[in-house]
Amino acid sequence: MGAIEALYIFDEHNTPLLEHIYTGRPPPAHTLLPLYLSHPSPRPSLIYLPSTNPPTLLYSILQDQLLFLSPTSSDTEPLQVLEFLHRVADALEDFLGSPLLSGRIEGNYDVVAQLLSEMVDGGVVSCTEPNALRDVVEAPSFMKSLLGGVGLPSTTPSSLSASNTPFSLSSRPSPRLGPNVGGFPNKDTASPVLWRRSNVRHTSNELYVDIVETLSVTLAPSGRPLSAISNGTIAFTAKVSGVPDLLLQLGCPGGIGGTVALPVFHPCVRLSRWKERPGELSFVPPDGRFVLAGYEVDLLGPMALESFSTTAKSTPKLNIPATVSVHTSQGPTGSEFEVRVTLNPRFAGKSPSPLPSTTGPGFSGRGGLGAGLGRGAPFGGGGQGTTSAPTIEEMVVHVPLPASVKNIADLRVARGDAGYAPGDRSIEWLFNTRDIVVLMGGDKGGGVGVSTSLKGTVIGQDEEEEDGTAPMGLGSGNPYDYDDDTSSSYQAPSEATSAKKNDAGADARRIKQNKMLMPSCATVSFSVKGWLPSGIKVEALSVDQKRSRGLGAGVTPYKGVKYLCVSRKGVESRC
Repeated sequence: MGAIEALYIFDEHNTPLLEHIYTGRPPPAHTLLPLYLSHPSPRPSLIYLPSTNPPTLLYSILQDQLLFLSPTSSDTEPLQVLEFLHRVADALEDFLGSPLLSGRIEGNYDVVAQLLSEMVDGGVVSCTEPNALRDVVEAPSFMKSLLGGVGLPSTTPSSLSASNTPFSLSSRPSPRLGPNVGGFPNKDTASPVLWRRSNVRHTSNELYVDIVETLSVTLAPSGRPLSAISNGTIAFTAKVSGVPDLLLQLGCPGGIGGTVALPVFHPCVRLSRWKERPGELSFVPPDGRFVLAGYEVDLLGPMALESFSTTAKSTPKLNIPATVSVHTSQGPTGSEFEVRVTLNPRFAGKSPSPLPSTTGPGFSGRGGLGAGLGRGAPFGGGGQGTTSAPTIEEMVVHVPLPASVKNIADLRVARGDAGYAPGDRSIEWLFNTRDIVVLMGGDKGGGVGVSTSLKGTVIGQDEEEEDGTAPMGLGSGNPYDYDDDTSSSYQAPSEATSAKKNDAGADARRIKQNKMLMPSCATVSFSVKGWLPSGIKVEALSVDQKRSRGLGAGVTPYKGVKYLCVSRKGVESRC
């Protein structure tokens, strides 16, 4: 098995921030960076560099505009190295704060060096859990930074004892020392759970579940869905004292086992419980926020492929908040196009009464988000983003344009704001919350006006003259047209017929040329609070009092749930 040989970090200007060598003699950072940048963008996460000695495999990720590179000269598992780079970025964010900035790395080199040394031992990945790293690495503090900024020592000087100084390093022994150090019992030993810190204490016991799903849908020109995938992430936040043992139960129409595909879990999850009872997650959580699980859902169902390959009248249907369609080659010369956004009328109307809780006592929503899913609830309601009245936010329609388009003339929208400048490669059509509420029928509901359109006329690279008028040959008339009456008595009938044929041929050529300038697709982006495309919901979250330790008798943690759907150019309509 290959080893992690080195780690290089560069800032947004490709300036080296850090070089950490673990084993061997890998190529230096100033040698690898030009070879990496020589590849055209978007660059792959794994690049083979045969020109180096020895030939090198270069792994890379981008996090908050920072570039992480890790070279290796031996054959290794690619996902292992890439996962290690992601774990390094997550650990740096956990200790230094998010977003990860170059100034924070430069100002905390001591903490970064300790983290990198603990995460890899002799080239072998050893410890990447944030809770375990916090037991052995001291996080930067405000007082330490303040003292260092005014020129005072930020740690206890070696010539002074800790008792004679007002500040000192943490007196907590390292968990590697074992249960008995120097003849005294060590109470602060390492936690028996590798991913959880030892002796966790919280004044308020709270448990939060955040389920976030990204939506990716592709629609044919007829509006028929070609693919619809939802990728979900279950983020969990545990602020509970001691070592709690939790049970999270998930449910959805049709059952979790037949809906969720490709599940991945945090090491704390007991896989045997999930295999025996799909939908039940039994685990001892790390302290703080972490990703509990991830999954994928095919929204078209297992019978979608069969419906595509047959002539059946029934086609897969989707229950998504907004779709977009593109109509091209309109107008007398085929130079006009229309983009139409449609909001699903089934989701319009007044907010219904809140659904009763199905998760038992002590389980409620955070920020107005209850535990139930409320499928079929309306969008664009009061703006609270609850499961009983989900809310569309930040809706943007993106219309890519061919490179041959020079300008868009007569750009007009019925609702929202369209942003375009001559030479841009796309049109951005923005909708604020008020626009969405009006489209949904306003506060009265009803869902009458649930669609709006954007229209424009394309102008090619060689069509627009300096004065902004249409050039000859591509305008609305003949370039050699005169005001004479071509149907006068002295003109022969054969000449008039020939002129009409020439005009028809010119119009056909214009339509064909303008067809190359039409947009080929459009995408819509939005976020919806209180709704998930897959229909998954949290049915219960309970604490096993018998298996938990240190929580205290009669203590019931506060529990809350949030649902969020995010589509970033995810709903695409082709034409």
